[in-house]
Amino acid sequence: MTEPTSTPPGPSGLVEPSAAPAGRPAAFFDVDNTIIRGASAFHLAVGLYRRGFFRNWDIVTFAIHQSRYLMFGENRRQIDEVRDKGLTIMQGHSVAEVVAIAEDIYDEVLSLRIFPGTQKLLDDHLAAGHEVWLITATPVEIGELIARRLGVTGALGTVAEHKDGFYTGRLVGDMLHGKAKASAVRELAARENLDLTASYAYGDSTNDVPILSAVGFPCAINPDRRLRRHAQTVGWPIREFRGRRRAARRSANLASLAGLAWVAGLVVRTIRRGARI
Repeated sequence: MTEPTSTPPGPSGLVEPSAAPAGRPAAFFDVDNTIIRGASAFHLAVGLYRRGFFRNWDIVTFAIHQSRYLMFGENRRQIDEVRDKGLTIMQGHSVAEVVAIAEDIYDEVLSLRIFPGTQKLLDDHLAAGHEVWLITATPVEIGELIARRLGVTGALGTVAEHKDGFYTGRLVGDMLHGKAKASAVRELAARENLDLTASYAYGDSTNDVPILSAVGFPCAINPDRRLRRHAQTVGWPIREFRGRRRAARRSANLASLAGLAWVAGLVVRTIRRGARI
């Protein structure tokens, strides 16, 4: 199926404004399902579980959330539930410890789940001399880690409060999600002299509409159903990096169910081992 024909920025050359902008252009990328397939926080949760951070039921809850996310896209209520549980679990743990674990998880899992098409867009923007920022609801430490590994300018993310190097279980402000993303980008643009009318934004969810609407060159990547409809209505370009949509959806569903079965099996084996002791 042919996507909207509006010319998006891409490998053939980035669209640039004809007049010199007041500030520098930048590109803003969502992370989950835009750069990385699935939810990066889920893969972090699995890594933390293996290192004894979580109970068995906690990881099952995260796996169910990941399955829903891959199949149906983001849901604010589910995001809030995972946020609250995650904050409770992280309370008292060292920031340095979590970041070190996240480094390993990036190497083991996340680096293998980057969409090549999005990687090419990142590279195009960097080659054009644009600042490239990751804007994510994921904890800012994880966003900054991914930004470093991808070689981009930086990241804005949800800020979990920490005191003396340990998480308190509270947030500083709210999650960087929806309208909060757009507000954070406007503040960043004012601080760094970035021209949003000459800038680009990429996202996969209807919750990314505020940040996509804040720039001159928005583009939907791997959009959920609602964002796809909105993009088609307003004429935003769409990039689909998951292959054919039907095949991608079937593959995502099977992967989600397989992952959930793996987690359930892991929990059962753990319970059985405990019963034998």
